[in-house]
Parts: sequence; structure tokens; C-alpha cells
Amino acid sequence: MKKLYILSLVLSFTLGFAQTNLKKADALFKSYSYADASKAYEECLQNIENPSAQTLKNAADSYYFNSDARNALKWYKRLYEVQGNNLTDIYYLRYIQTMKAVMDYDDADKITKEYLNKKGDQKEINRYVAQKKQLDSLAKAKSLYTIKNLDINTGKSDFGATFYQDRIVFTSARDTTKFSDKLYNWNNQPFLNLYVSERNPADGSLFNETLFIPNVMTKYHEATASFDANGKTMYYSTNIVKKNKLVIDRDKINNFQILKGDIIDGKLENPQKVFFDNDAYSVGHPCLSDDGQWLFFASDMPGGYGETDLYVVKIADDGTMSSPQNLGPKINTIGNDLFPFFRNGILYFSSDGHYGLGDLDVYESKFLSDGSFTTPRNLGTPINSNKDDFTFIIDRTGTYGYVSSNRAGGKGDDDIYSFVKGEPVCNQNISGKASDRKSKLPITDVTIVAYNSFNEILAETKTNFEGKYAVTVPCNKTVRLVATKTNYSNDEKTVETTKENEGEIIDVNFELSNYDDLVVKKKGVEKVDVNPIYFDYDKSDITPLAIEELSKVVFIMRKFPNIRIKIESHTDSRGKDAYNLKLSDNRAKSTRDYIVSQQIDPSRIESAIGYGETRLINKCKNGVKCTEEEHLLNRRSDFIIIQK
Repeated sequence: MKKLYILSLVLSFTLGFAQTNLKKADALFKSYSYADASKAYEECLQNIENPSAQTLKNAADSYYFNSDARNALKWYKRLYEVQGNNLTDIYYLRYIQTMKAVMDYDDADKITKEYLNKKGDQKEINRYVAQKKQLDSLAKAKSLYTIKNLDINTGKSDFGATFYQDRIVFTSARDTTKFSDKLYNWNNQPFLNLYVSERNPADGSLFNETLFIPNVMTKYHEATASFDANGKTMYYSTNIVKKNKLVIDRDKINNFQILKGDIIDGKLENPQKVFFDNDAYSVGHPCLSDDGQWLFFASDMPGGYGETDLYVVKIADDGTMSSPQNLGPKINTIGNDLFPFFRNGILYFSSDGHYGLGDLDVYESKFLSDGSFTTPRNLGTPINSNKDDFTFIIDRTGTYGYVSSNRAGGKGDDDIYSFVKGEPVCNQNISGKASDRKSKLPITDVTIVAYNSFNEILAETKTNFEGKYAVTVPCNKTVRLVATKTNYSNDEKTVETTKENEGEIIDVNFELSNYDDLVVKKKGVEKVDVNPIYFDYDKSDITPLAIEELSKVVFIMRKFPNIRIKIESHTDSRGKDAYNLKLSDNRAKSTRDYIVSQQIDPSRIESAIGYGETRLINKCKNGVKCTEEEHLLNRRSDFIIIQK
């Protein structure tokens, strides 16, 4: 597809030389006879020990523009050895792309990082990191796309399928034109024409192709068409022609233009240029939005960010067009950004300047309400390959479409592939942190498990050294998250995920208590750490003050579900022994009943017994005078841990 990168027709002429030398090679290159130039450079460079940087550029470009990445890489590598960090942006890009084209991805990433560090543009670095991460993630996931090469393809270039009512219009070099049996020495193929075919909805195949609207077909290029929703208005790319002759500049280049016309009774009526056509540069690859309000296109007009940029104009109800607006550096790069297709608020396009698999890759970017676009996302394999992948289209339901590629295994220069797209997997990310309930410090290695409504595990992870975690779970689900760590209490949260794919739910945090902070140990016995539980005089009813302390017992039993306890209640020595024994037993059982009422399994309480004044812990037995504080030490309830 290099022949359409520059959106222009290069007129070349066969040059005759008696011998192969550098002068001949340069002349062939200057006349855009890249196939012959590559052979000439290959011969003469065998006898040049220290070729100039320009000669190396020309030799490499001769192969590059004919999609011979292996041979192009050989000379770009020599150029890099000569120029190093003095390599210009575009030659860094071509060097990197040829490495990817032969799948030397590690080397390509190494040179990419070197290039970005040299530029020192943090935004570019951030974009590279984000796009590489996204593409790496795609490589690990099952693709939604299944593609198939079509029988309609030929040994020539076939590409650019677009929807036209219930049929498909595409671009092809399959016919020999009246002008010549080849386009130019560059690729030795006929001129491009537009064809229309029937589509088999069962398998996406195309058949019964015929020349589309013969009255617009010239002896030069007609390519990449777009239609309004009714199929009555057509935009397409064509060479700039005046009085049946190509308009060429001093470099013998004929630029492309966009023509618009009305389709009436199978003919194109009133074809006319769009106002931003210009003899001095190319505009082409038009794409009209479904509502007819936006026209996207590619151009190498001055003021862009790279070799070819994407632009858009707004179309008023009366057909008036706004001035072209460059889509900006988020979309456009130093390389080629081409073949826009806009559907359901998403811009699809091809680029060799974004991080991809090699040469042109297809990307998607959402059009936002403020007129900006999201960071382009690579569609991954099998839509993309290490070769040129372009002219991606998809139907309104998002289930099928077509893409073109010159990848290995095709039938010709460029082939049209059909694809079907499965239902996307919708996921969201939940993140937060785990901290110590008492100290508020982060806790590392806390296990976070996400469960669905059927208690099936959706995801599992551990917190890092900062106590942070993140899990990926399905959209539109009720998710229960449980945080656990040995010797800590557990904690859990319930989250409702939304329908937004790749949405973020943040700050779902957990607090865990260290077991040792909740118990006291004395003489080998572990007890729940509570303050004295007070009852009203001569009563066993649970008071608000008692509830405050019992909540600590309930908390530890909830957070440590394996704990089992026994309850022991005691009184001081004042009062009759038998009365105190009965009172303490009532209080023990009242305490047990309250704990059970808080949804604690009764089987986890082995016993609840009152011991009256039989187990005093100081001297204050009957007849011994003691202070109120000394008597208080004996009025206690113990929650003894017998299993944990």
C-alpha cells in the first residue's frame, strides 16, 4: 500500500543507461522507479566502501516503498550505524517499522525507546507506554475478531471495501486501463477503479462484481468511496485532471482530490470538487458520517503533524462545509495517518506512527462530546499484522465488516478480508488498599478474593508493599470482596459494577485487625480484651454500657469465624454466696443470649456459666474489708478463647 500513502500519482519513465552506476540509481530513484532503483543501488553499493547517508537512504527507501522490508532493513541499519542519534524522525520511524515488518519486535522496542529518550517528549513517552501496554494486554486475550480472505481477490491490488446500501463498493487494479497496461514502474499495476459487488450475508463473501458507475471512471485512479445513508450522495478519491490531462507539479507528481456527486439512475450526476481540494497537495480517502454531518479525510496539506494527517469538516444542512480541522496530535503522528471510517461515535483509521505490530495498523478512538478523541487503541491481531492493514469498516450493529491487508498468505498485492466480531467481554477494575484497623498502617500480602452471587471466585490477588490491590471483574454484577490474612481479622465489601467497559471503581478499602490487638494473654490463657461489663444492681439485663463491650466480642467472632469461646461470669464477695452464684449464672447466660442475637452461631459458645464469688482474684473474700476498686476487680466476665 505504499503507493497510496502519499495520496498521489507519480509519473515515471523508463530510463536507459549503458551501465549500472550510482548516477543511474539516483536517476531511477528520482523518477520514482523504485523497483529498478533498488536493483541498481544493490549493484553499485557492492563497490562503494563508504556510501553517503543519502545513498543509504535512497537504497533503503527504494525497497521500503515496494514493501520489501527485509532488504529495506539492511540499508536502514547501515544508515543508523552511520548517523546514529542524528537520524531524523521519519527515518527512525521507517527503521523501526521495517524491524517490526520482519517481526524483530525486541530490537524495534529498543530503538523506539532510544528515539523517544532523544526527543525528550514525555507525552510521547507516555503514549508509547500506554499503547504498548494495551497491545500487550490484547496479545494475552482471545480476540473478538475472526477474519477470512475472500475469493473475490485477484493477483492485483484489491482493497477499500465500503458499504453501499446492501452491497459493497471496493477499489481494485484488476482491469487494464486505456492509459497503459501498468501504472508506473513503481508497482507495475493498472490504475485503480471502483467496483460494486453483491454480499452474501451468510458468510460475508462478495460476488458478481462489476464496474461501479462507469460514467465516472477515467483512465486514471478512482478509489476509496463513501456514501450517505440513503446511497444518493457519493464522495470518492481521484487524480486531479484538467481537460483530460493530469495536473502535475515540478516533481512530476499528480495529487489526489475528493469529488462529490449525486447518484441518479445508476449514474453520477453533477460531480464537483470539494472546496478544500488543491493542486499543490492531496486530499483523499473520504468518509461521511452516518448522519451526514461530518466528512473525514486524509491529506498531506501544509501544517500537519506528519507525512499524512487526518482532518474533518462539518457539513451544514444546506451542504456548506466548515474549514478543515486537523484531528490533532492525539490522532495524527509524524508518520502516515490514513483511511478514516466513522461509525457509532468511534473513529477507525490506519497509522504507521502509533505503536503497532508493523507498517499500517488499524486503531479506534472514541469521539467525545467536547470534540476531542480518546487515545487510539490498536485492534490487535488478527485485524492487524506485521504488514499494512487498512480500510477497516464495520456495520452499524458492530458484528461484521471488512479490512484490507498485504500480509503474507494473501492472493495479491492487497487483499480484502471479511471479519465477524464477537460480543466484547466487559470488565471493570476494582482497586483500593488494606490497612491495620488500629495503627492505620498499610498491610502487605493481604489476600483479596472477589466472588459472584453464586460464591464462585471471579478474581484473586494480594496487596503490595503499600497495601494496595486491584482486581478485574465482570461488568454489571454484584461482587463480594473478601480480604484475609493469617492472624488478622477478615473484612468484606459488596460492590455493584456498572455496564461501562474498563470502568474504574476505586477506594474499596479494607481494615483488618491484628488478632494480638484484640486479646489478652495471661498464664497461657487467651481472653477477648474487654473492659468490665456492668449490670444494674441485682439485675442481669444487658445495659447500653454492656453492649459497648460485648460488641468487641461480637466483632472478633465475626472477623475470626473459627474462634470458639466459653463465658465465665463472676461477682464480688458481698451478698450471700448462693445468691451471687445464681446472679452470675443469669448474667452469663444473658450475655450469651445477646451475642447469639447478633447472628453468632450458638455452637461457637461452648458454655456460659456463672461462678459467683468462688473464683476471686484477690483477698476480698467474706469478712475482709476492701475498697470499691478492689471489689470491682472480682466483678468480671471473661470470654475465654478455646479455639481459634
